[in-house]
Amino acid sequence: MAKLNIIMVSFVVLVVASTCIPSLAVEENEPKKLWDQCVVKISPKCALNIISQVFANGVVSIPCCQELVQEGKECHDTLIKYIADRPSLIGNESKYLQKRDEVWAHCVSVSKALSPA
Repeated sequence: MAKLNIIMVSFVVLVVASTCIPSLAVEENEPKKLWDQCVVKISPKCALNIISQVFANGVVSIPCCQELVQEGKECHDTLIKYIADRPSLIGNESKYLQKRDEVWAHCVSVSKALSPA
C-alpha cells in the first residue's frame, strides 16, 4: 500500500508541476504528447483509480472505464509505461504492462456494454 501511495503522490505532483511549471512538464527524452495530449484527457480521480488497479489491487469504476476509453489506448499505454519505467518499478514492468492491457480490455468491454446499440 505504501508503494501505491508513493506512485499516486508522484503522479499527482508530476501533473501539477507540469501544469504550473512548463519546464518540468517533459524530461528531455520524454514524448511531449504524454503531457500535452494525454494527461489532460482524464480526470485526476480516474487516473488514480486506474493507477490503483494497474499497480496495486484497486478496481476501476465504470465511469473511469468510460473516461479511459475516451482517452484512448495510445494515451493509456503511454502514461502507464511512463510510470512503470520509474526506477522503483522497472523490475516489475512486464507485470504492470500486462495489467495495463487487462484494464484496457475490461474497460472497452464495459464501455461497449453500456453504449446504446
